[in-house]
Amino acid sequence: MTRLEAIAEEFRSVDGRTRLELLLEWAERLPALPAAYHGLRDAGIGMVHECQSPVFLVVEVHGETVAIKADVPHEAPTARSFMALLIGAFDGAPPQDVIAAPDDILHRLGIVHLLGMQRTRGLSAVYRRVKSEVARQIE
Repeated sequence: MTRLEAIAEEFRSVDGRTRLELLLEWAERLPALPAAYHGLRDAGIGMVHECQSPVFLVVEVHGETVAIKADVPHEAPTARSFMALLIGAFDGAPPQDVIAAPDDILHRLGIVHLLGMQRTRGLSAVYRRVKSEVARQIE
């Protein structure tokens, strides 16, 4: 079982209200952005523009390992939580795990009905960016 599958199973095992609380708990797990990436973030490079919240994202493949660096303000707890969840699922994982991950992750987590259309689009864009960057880098 991949880390993403384990996380999705945890989400599906609780009711909707608890699921939202579980998602928001992930916000505190987002690692601080290393100083080496501050310049890129401050220059607007790596921003996920489809997301309403300011999400900075860098996805790198180093050999057989994916590395994800991200920054999302505390004022955007849903986007921050989802980014932390993706880092928990994919940072350090083999690229094949990221590419093979299901496209409908928001549905699998059972959180689509808890989010508005804007958030759903934004979080989906973040997820697509992670997957597409990995695929691009291993071509």
